[in-house]
Amino acid sequence: MEDLRLESGRGCIGKQDKGYDMVMENDIYILAIESSCDETAASVVKNGREVLSNVIYSQIALHTEYGGVVPEIASRKHIEKINQVIEQALSDAGAELSDMTAIAVTYGPGLVGALLVGVSAAKAISFATGIPLVGVHHIEGHISANFIENKDLEPPFVCLVVSGGHSHLVVVKDYGSYEIIGRTRDDAAGEAFDKVARAIGLGYPGGPKIDRVSKEGNPDAIHFPRAKVADAEYDFSFSGLKSAVLNYLNSCQMKGEEIATADVAASFQKAVIDVLVEHSMDAVLRYGYQKFAIAGGVASNSGLRAAFEKACKEREISFYHPSPIYCTDNAAMIGTAAYYEYLKGVRHGFDLNAVPNLKLGERI
Repeated sequence: MEDLRLESGRGCIGKQDKGYDMVMENDIYILAIESSCDETAASVVKNGREVLSNVIYSQIALHTEYGGVVPEIASRKHIEKINQVIEQALSDAGAELSDMTAIAVTYGPGLVGALLVGVSAAKAISFATGIPLVGVHHIEGHISANFIENKDLEPPFVCLVVSGGHSHLVVVKDYGSYEIIGRTRDDAAGEAFDKVARAIGLGYPGGPKIDRVSKEGNPDAIHFPRAKVADAEYDFSFSGLKSAVLNYLNSCQMKGEEIATADVAASFQKAVIDVLVEHSMDAVLRYGYQKFAIAGGVASNSGLRAAFEKACKEREISFYHPSPIYCTDNAAMIGTAAYYEYLKGVRHGFDLNAVPNLKLGERI
């Protein structure tokens, strides 16, 4: 089953009925492309914070039967859908390629084959049209997703990035300037969600399924460990928690005890959330910022959002988070990040390549 999710913006720059709107001289329009994992996405973003179109082709249904993303299948689907998604994004924005100021694309981190599809498409468009090319770091895109709907949000602030492949606690010093103060030592939070979901029979994708089932369970039914890293107070470790859940399940099976799936899911989720909230709030207070944001796929978890809402309110900290559509991989966030890179004069040549292990803050 194919899933093409569309979100149209509130304005357009091209055809309206039979006439055309004039493009403002100082406005910057960016066509952004994202293909780092299993979503093929394109978006048109105006002046960094106004999304004119946001088109996402999701492969979740395709990969569910395999229990996770199959890189080769993901790459092939990107090749099939990339042109369609780009054309739809331009159409939804009422725009032509000639209206664009820059072409933005994710070039890392991610699956190398998947990244190459987006990078190749962006370079081809830039070469054919002469429109400047701006490469964007995927995680910087997730952080920048907070700027789309929170017009008042400006650096500096602390941001927690939690996804299937990353768990970073970051000080956003300025647009495009980051200091990583905490990271996972083993499994990312989203990875732990997927593995535990598979173990308790919920399947893939684990995050949304555990979030849903947890609402029916008792989060205090089972005490799972909250790991601390002795030599790095803001670092995370979730492999021990995952192992504790697996050991609990094995123990129940050996004793012939019934496993309360909802209670296991809720207790596991609470253990993850407790660690994320504690580390994040400590960092916000330590660094003296009164602004905190979350980003990444796990940031759409309802339990996590509620816990941060409560924690920030108690500490009188402003809490920012993207809507769920901007938490998942999408191109609008890439367009927003690219806008600030473009203002700094960043331009990439046709030698831009996919960098699957690109670290946050690195530039090529």
